[in-house]
Formats: sequence, C-alpha cells, structure tokens
Amino acid sequence: MPHLLHIDASARSRSFSRDLTARFADAWRAADPGGGYTYRDLATDPPPPIGQAWTEICDDLLRHGITDPVRYAEVVTTPERAAAWAVVEPLLGEVLTADVVLIGSPMYNYSVPGALKTWIDQITFPRMSLAGKAFVVLSARGGAYGPGAPKAPFDHQERYLRDFFAGHFAVDDAVFLSVELSNTLVDPALGHLAVNHHESVTRAEAAVDELVAGLWASRWAG
Repeated sequence: MPHLLHIDASARSRSFSRDLTARFADAWRAADPGGGYTYRDLATDPPPPIGQAWTEICDDLLRHGITDPVRYAEVVTTPERAAAWAVVEPLLGEVLTADVVLIGSPMYNYSVPGALKTWIDQITFPRMSLAGKAFVVLSARGGAYGPGAPKAPFDHQERYLRDFFAGHFAVDDAVFLSVELSNTLVDPALGHLAVNHHESVTRAEAAVDELVAGLWASRWAG
C-alpha cells in the first residue's frame, strides 16, 4: 500500500497550511488505515544547514558517477562526512520510502520557509530522480499571488518549488493548492478583502478532498 510522507514547515503551531495538510492526511489515512505514514515538522525540528562535508559527498558522487541513492554511503569516507550523512540519511530515507510527499508551506517573504529550503538542500544530490512519486504542496499566503493578481510576479514560492521538482527530481506534475489573503484576518488595511480570503479557504478545502480521491482513483484504486 502507498506510503505518505507528511511535512509541515509553518512557524505557526496553528496555520492554514497545517490545517490543509492535516485535512489531506486525515482523508488519506481514512482511505488506507493500514498504509504507511511518516510525519515530520520542520519548524519544531529543523534540519541544520548543509556544510563542507555535505559538499564533499556531492562532489564524490559526481566524480564517481554514482546516481543510485543506495550507493551514496560509498563516499562517506571521513568522520566529517559521516556526521553529515547522519543528518541526511533519515531525511532522505523518508523521501525514498514515500509514494506521496505532502508539504505544507506558507509563503514567507515571497518564498518558502528557511527550514523547508534547508530540508531540500539536505536531501538533494546530483542527478537524483524521484520520478513516479506524487508531490503535493498545500500553501498559505498573506496576500494574493494567483494568476492576474498584481503581485503574481512576486511569487517565488510555488514557482521555485515547481521548477525545482521538475528540473531536479524529474517530477513535472506536482500539485499546488493555496489559501490566499490570510493577512486579512490581522491587517485592517486588507479587511475589505476578508470575504475573498474565506472563499479561498473554502475552495482549497474542497480541492484537497477532491485531490485525495483523485490520487487514489488514478494511482491505487482497484
């Protein structure tokens, strides 16, 4: 049965991105009570930034033409690399085990949270394909960044993740769903757009429910 890796990156303990990923995970696990499930909270347990030893591992993988993750440990040849690999191995193992990678990510400063970027850095190695895995990103933004919005060109959250998944992991069908205008709840200057925010939440929740059902029907039904 399929294995779900559920990742949250919001610095808030209660957030729209967390609510959406919880909704997805609950529906997924209800559809497959005996299936695999792994949860990682990057905000409460952030991975450390990559360092020199990590770069040495990458260099040797390229030098020796190693692209199979099963063989990565072959280049862990120094105590410093072993320490770096001790960070990488569990994170990478979770991704390799997963059939579906579910990521909850708010937009921070037009991009992704630092902890999510660090996680991506830690698990990514040269010519590493994750084709065949389903990637789902459920996000929240304080403003409006959808097609046609004045700030759409400033969206370096979805654009970055979509380009990265396709360009490095060979995953060109990642799914993105967003709640927008969450700042209408705290910023009086945006209060007149509160109804748009609530409509965005309703649409996103319905889309999450349809997405779970659609993934099961297209990949694992029957």
